[in-house]
Amino acid sequence: MQLKLKITGQVQNVWYRASTMGVARDLKLKGYAKNLPDDSVEVVAVGSSKINLEKLKKWCTHGPTGAQVNHIEEEWSDSAEAFKDFSVL
Repeated sequence: MQLKLKITGQVQNVWYRASTMGVARDLKLKGYAKNLPDDSVEVVAVGSSKINLEKLKKWCTHGPTGAQVNHIEEEWSDSAEAFKDFSVL
């Protein structure tokens, strides 16, 4: 199962991607977090447990200290890209 998120707000230059990577790895998820040109962050996470994907999504609603999340767009998919780990792009 795959979850794709687009997080908007004050989410760049606040350790959002690195913190997301730590949470995702703790949840045994694979994928990536990357900054987008419009100052948002894209997160793609893949895992066999929808519960862990939901936990990541919930964490992303607030992010790390210093972040201010205004909105999250989410897209769920049964087909998943193949990733070796969770990384910051």
